[in-house]
Amino acid sequence: MIAMNPFELRVPASEGLPLVYDSPHSGRYYPEDFRFKPPLRLMRRGEDAYVDELIADASARGVTVLLANYPRVYVDANREHDDIDESLLAEPWPGTLRPTGKSRRGLGLIRRDIVPGVEVHAEKLTVAEVKRRLDNVYWPYHRALRAELDRAKTRYGFVWHIDWHSMKSVGNRMTPDGARRRADFVIGDLDGASAERELVEFIVGSLRDFGYRVVLNDPYRGAAIVRRSAAPERGFHSVQIEINRALYLDEAAVELNAGFEKLRADIEAFTMRLVEAARARVC
Repeated sequence: MIAMNPFELRVPASEGLPLVYDSPHSGRYYPEDFRFKPPLRLMRRGEDAYVDELIADASARGVTVLLANYPRVYVDANREHDDIDESLLAEPWPGTLRPTGKSRRGLGLIRRDIVPGVEVHAEKLTVAEVKRRLDNVYWPYHRALRAELDRAKTRYGFVWHIDWHSMKSVGNRMTPDGARRRADFVIGDLDGASAERELVEFIVGSLRDFGYRVVLNDPYRGAAIVRRSAAPERGFHSVQIEINRALYLDEAAVELNAGFEKLRADIEAFTMRLVEAARARVC
């Protein structure tokens, strides 16, 4: 048993649409079995803080919304299950691990560093601990997302899925672009492989209409969730959206700034555009 459900699912009260939002990195429930070393105020810098609050109201517009409750630094739903840094383990893993560059930068399934040079865990993890995180948090989130995507696709013949994230305004040595200032939004479609071009162009154009600087696939192309969700040839269209945290957040304090309400209103307006486009296609 776990202390909190691994996710919150917000299903539209009325008839929904082939639209699914998810936020896998905004969870902020730190369970008792999570023995982390830094103070909580520093740990929270690992969150895509308050992205859930930016998108949660979309369910009132007909969008199904899935929100993670556990933090990504506990177990990262946007990594493959075997993307594990073996140096974090107290014993050998009973199988094959496939650590990627994300693990090497400290950002794998189990996070190594909260900021460069500051380790997350107070001690090495047993295999049983990692498997509990997978079984109780990671896999339930992926099953829930898969179920909602399949339900929408079965009913409507297609589904548009947006995987919502936030990113540091300036990268660091743990990020793929180094210490570079980022755009307002980064749209990731696996270099054109995860969604139809018309949907991606609609997303980019809509956000630019609101006055934001938007770039495509730089530095984020999409990760495990988009890779697993996308199959555009079969009607599953999946896009990752990264929001620059400086638009709405005091990044050091992990507190909302004066830009939050404007950004939330703009995302709601963006959602309404997407809703109307989906309705037009369904009809």
